[in-house]
Amino acid sequence: MAYPLLTNCPVCSKQLKITKLQCKHCHTTVENEFELSKFAALGQEQLHFIEVFLKCRGSIKEVEKELGISYPTVRGKLDDIITALGYSLAKKQEVDKKKIVSMLEKGEITAEEAITLLKEGEA
Repeated sequence: MAYPLLTNCPVCSKQLKITKLQCKHCHTTVENEFELSKFAALGQEQLHFIEVFLKCRGSIKEVEKELGISYPTVRGKLDDIITALGYSLAKKQEVDKKKIVSMLEKGEITAEEAITLLKEGEA
């Protein structure tokens, strides 16, 4: 039975290093220091979100439908994952009011979501 990969020490919470790999078939063992992918530190919920996001080819509208969440929630989850991967978020981007109104007119977002996005731009 395989267990999920631990990325942090259960005692001190510092990042663990992978030092041993073994083939299940021939039992060849390789020992050294191996780096983990940045994605290894993400939680299952975050990895599931990334999988859905990629499956939807980056369409936030499709992600909304598949996960049953709002546009601002999708954006928030993306921001959380970007931060968890070690990237800094760009400073508050200028809100494109015309784009928000266009999305509202096309039915891509609700009026409440449009208001939330416009308020985010004012903050």
